[in-house]
Amino acid sequence: MSEARNVPVAAVGVVCLRDDDVLLVRRGTPPLEDSWSLPGGRIEWGERAADAARRELKEETGCDAEIAGLIDVVDAVLSRRGADAPPWGHYVLIDYAARWTGGEPTAGDDAREARFFAAAELETLGLWSETLRIIEAARAMVR
Repeated sequence: MSEARNVPVAAVGVVCLRDDDVLLVRRGTPPLEDSWSLPGGRIEWGERAADAARRELKEETGCDAEIAGLIDVVDAVLSRRGADAPPWGHYVLIDYAARWTGGEPTAGDDAREARFFAAAELETLGLWSETLRIIEAARAMVR
């Protein structure tokens, strides 16, 4: 008898910077509905990670960007009731820094809203601490 086995999902995130402003999306579907996050999503079969980053950015925001480099790889192990509960999801997030090259933010795909935020606005959004760390690392990389 074989047992179903959960495996981590490979996904990308993009810190798209226009000057010092960062492009974020408000998720339009569960489980993270109404939360602000970096544009991104699953890597498709046969797709290179950097290509997935550009594709997801375009699909979710309508914007184009030049990839500046790999920031970090982050594990997002998600549970409903805290750290002791069994996880319902595990994403391996490959995060890229990017320089905005064109397009105005327009929500698409599973995003409800897309817009650029100034650094001072980020603290009010309730972003995951890893997201804030990744944004700062991207700013340092593109300077």
